[in-house]
Amino acid sequence: MDPKEIASVQQPGTILPGPAPRPVGRPVEIPPGESFRSILDRTASSGDVRFSAHATARLQSRNIALSNEDVAKINAMTDKAAAKGAKQSLFLLRDVAMVVSVTNRTVITAVDRNSLKDNLFTNIDSAAVIA
Repeated sequence: MDPKEIASVQQPGTILPGPAPRPVGRPVEIPPGESFRSILDRTASSGDVRFSAHATARLQSRNIALSNEDVAKINAMTDKAAAKGAKQSLFLLRDVAMVVSVTNRTVITAVDRNSLKDNLFTNIDSAAVIA
């Protein structure tokens, strides 16, 4: 039946049946090609470390400047931390402490020396000193 015929036959307040259910025990077929996991792994491991909006705001408000060399060191340490199985790490670079999501390759927040007093870093599984 087309929609016009359904509308003319349908009584107000009646519910029409939906599409037929998928047979039980039949798996959903995924078209061949590159898997989602392989795409995610490739993009996560190929890029440089990103800075979250929060981390960027903290860097700017605390006048913390990172050079290209500093970012390269953060990238290298992120690679090392990932190789060791770290997920969330505290990176210490000179007088700056950064919490880095190694899994997402993202700097979550940054703290300078003046803001380190009485600061507690939680939900980290590793720490790294970058020389």
